[in-house]
Amino acid sequence: MNYNWNWGIFFEASPEGTGSYADMLLSGLIWTIVTALCAWVIAFAVGSVVGVLRTLPSRGAQAVGNAYVELFRNIPLLVQMFLWFFVLPEVLPESWGTWLKQLPNAPFYTAVVCLGFFTASRVAEQVRAGIQALPRGQRMAGTALGLTTAQTYRYVLLPNAYRIILPPLTSEFLNNLKNTSVALTIGLLELTARARAMQEFSFQVFEAFTAATVIYIIINLLVVTVAGVIERRVAVPGR
Repeated sequence: MNYNWNWGIFFEASPEGTGSYADMLLSGLIWTIVTALCAWVIAFAVGSVVGVLRTLPSRGAQAVGNAYVELFRNIPLLVQMFLWFFVLPEVLPESWGTWLKQLPNAPFYTAVVCLGFFTASRVAEQVRAGIQALPRGQRMAGTALGLTTAQTYRYVLLPNAYRIILPPLTSEFLNNLKNTSVALTIGLLELTARARAMQEFSFQVFEAFTAATVIYIIINLLVVTVAGVIERRVAVPGR
């Protein structure tokens, strides 16, 4: 293969005039991390609520939780991203749609909301499984102590359930981090989009995507390491 390798390309000035190609990738990395963290806040909060709804004795609550999970989990993320960005402004009242279209950093906000609600459906499944994995005696003990249903979940069930599901939640966070790359389709300049731009400007395709791959691996390894430390600290003694 007649390919001119140039690993020094990262220190050359980019055509954007804002620094080197390495600065481009760093900017993309920052957007990736910020998007992933903001989306995870939504995913964890909404997913926890939906997961709890699916374990309540109320059939109505279970139906709402099940409908949410089936809706967001069974539509491809790319399709959801397009629906949020291109379709939603058109179906809203004209003034609202115009405001959304003119919103500064609209791709960022769209990606955060889309990833947040999509990942929430997966977090909800983990929360439901964690609660149902607990012995029935824990729920009954809360009732015997005179706790309300909300207090039983808050003080008894959820703290133990989160300890159980920490490893799968870590996997969901990693998926959320990697899924930010889908946002390049709506114009968010995250890491993958920056690597693609670098490749188009310099024609150094292998260098650009090798750098992006290494960065993704390093970030994911850091997340796994931190999650492992947290898991050991919150582990139930004797288990």
